[in-house]
Amino acid sequence: MDVHMQMAEAVRQACLAAALQAYEDAGLSGLCHEGRWECAVDAIRAMPLRPLVHALLRAAEHEVGRGHTS
Repeated sequence: MDVHMQMAEAVRQACLAAALQAYEDAGLSGLCHEGRWECAVDAIRAMPLRPLVHALLRAAEHEVGRGHTS
């Protein structure tokens, strides 16, 4: 998998984790399905993407520096 696909997959996984956690937390707070769904979507919208992207770029640079370019 190339570095761009790895980054995209990492972002997808981070969004999914944030949404699932927010959905679960909202359920524990007593919200209905629609309210839980709104919380999940809000969690994705509120995700701080800049730190995630910077971390992924640093990891990719580290891999390239070690000779792994696949």
